[in-house]
Amino acid sequence: MSMKITEECISCGACVPECPTESITEGDTIYVINVDTCVECEGHYDEPQCLSVCPVESIVKA
Repeated sequence: MSMKITEECISCGACVPECPTESITEGDTIYVINVDTCVECEGHYDEPQCLSVCPVESIVKA
């Protein structure tokens, strides 16, 4: 259970402060989500917060 950032990412960084497990970091060309620590916000929020703030909808379930 994890989220993934696709190549459509524009590297705006809007998702980074929304992640309660600090699983989102800046990669070489786009932001990336650490699949080992991402819990899809379970136990923190009702739905993944990164999804709601991404302006280009580049975050999907892995």
